[in-house]
Amino acid sequence: MAKAYVLLTEDVKDPAGMGEYAKLAGKTMGAAKVLAFGPATETLEGEWHGSQTVILEFESVEAAKEWYYSDEYQAAAKLRQAAADCNAAIITGF
Repeated sequence: MAKAYVLLTEDVKDPAGMGEYAKLAGKTMGAAKVLAFGPATETLEGEWHGSQTVILEFESVEAAKEWYYSDEYQAAAKLRQAAADCNAAIITGF
């Protein structure tokens, strides 16, 4: 089964709110692995959204969706969405 990656770009407006999000979201991560977190993304082509980027790895697309749509994570996501302008995507691995 192919792994899945969740890519989040966040243009943070409220750092304290993002801190609260991080505390709550961290408790929902389970087996997910944080592969990258960076406030300094170097854009090679086009325009990149946000002031920070996060890449998470999951065992499958189903596991990524289960996490993202869970009640626990959605409670945390509301804090993220209030503190930053965000984009999120699931990317299927090889």
